Amino acid sequence: MMTNPTGRITQGQFSFLPDLTDDEITLQIEYGLRKGYAWSVEYTDDPHPRNTYWEMYGMPMFDLADAAGVMLELQACRKTFPSHYIRLMAFDSTRGVETIAMSFMVNRPANEPGFGLVRQEVGGRSMHYTVHSYSTDKPEGERGTR
Repeated sequence: MMTNPTGRITQGQFSFLPDLTDDEITLQIEYGLRKGYAWSVEYTDDPHPRNTYWEMYGMPMFDLADAAGVMLELQACRKTFPSHYIRLMAFDSTRGVETIAMSFMVNRPANEPGFGLVRQEVGGRSMHYTVHSYSTDKPEGERGTR
């Protein structure tokens, strides 16, 4: 049974929906700001599910009161890394720790290479499975391009 017929990377909120427009992204940022969340912009060319630490674009925006500041940072990241995955992360620090409260993708490369399942036989009849990101078949800097 195929659970993701589009073949798109599905990480974070809204990942099974069509891409959010900038107006819809702004509404999500405003929602987070009303809750007191701090925002950051992150990017990667290797969206492996276990690659939870993406590169941060700029610094986290802790004292922001307007969504326009996050959108400016997002536009700059899109301009710098147009062929990368870009996500917005909202952190809730109300309990004294920075907990991720929201996370969603706001940019994808035109070609999403996807993943493959690698099966390896080990001792006896046992099998080990690994998820392989096809984007890592190319050197860093060439990923996300055709």
